[in-house]
Amino acid sequence: MSSSNVRTSAAPFILPVLLLVMWAVVAAGRFVDPLFLPGPLAVAQGLYAGFVSGNLAIDAVVTTFRSLVGFALAALLGVPLGLLVGRMKPLSRGTQPTIDFFRSVPATALFPLFSFAFGIGDKAKIAIVIYACSLITLVNTAYGAMQVKELRIQSARILGASTWSVFWKVVLPESAPGILAGLRIGMSLAFVLIVVTEMFIGTTVGLGYRIVTSQNAYNSPDVYAAIALTGVLGYCANWVILRIEKRYLHWVGK
Repeated sequence: MSSSNVRTSAAPFILPVLLLVMWAVVAAGRFVDPLFLPGPLAVAQGLYAGFVSGNLAIDAVVTTFRSLVGFALAALLGVPLGLLVGRMKPLSRGTQPTIDFFRSVPATALFPLFSFAFGIGDKAKIAIVIYACSLITLVNTAYGAMQVKELRIQSARILGASTWSVFWKVVLPESAPGILAGLRIGMSLAFVLIVVTEMFIGTTVGLGYRIVTSQNAYNSPDVYAAIALTGVLGYCANWVILRIEKRYLHWVGK
């Protein structure tokens, strides 16, 4: 492997390593009270202890399950609606003000409403994810569908393509970049919302619950361990979508 390839492969790790070094220096120098900022080693030990006991692993599985279920249902709702809104101009004009209004309302502000409607169990948490992520997916999908070149659609029809063929071979591929962009943002938001709802809507398991209970017990290493694990899970989910995009949308921009 050439030196340039080595540098390219190492580039993504430079900033994380620098941040870890800065964190370790600040913690070792006690520039911040260790009660509020434990060192990386203490957090790593808390992460290890949490997995050994099994508590943190269970929290991670439950949070991931809630996030993925909410995200999947949001995608099933947002993508088809986005394609319809993006390709039907009268529908777009008629729904845009309403979509923009609900998109401007923070999902966290609707916690009481979802709690009243669905209780304080998983249904409420997943419903909040569906609400927020479906709107993001819908808007990005609609934008992608609007970018489809009419000339290609007309060319396909002149060649005898059916409406269904035009959709599968022209509209959907050209809308795919917008769809994937919406799914990436929605996936990240799903994890954020689930963790936040686990902190405020009654539950006894989940990374959000772990963060709150550890904070109340002044167990800072466990707080940071749960936060770090949340970031890792979100990163892995985003990486999967990036790999799908790289494999099936390699032609974009070329």
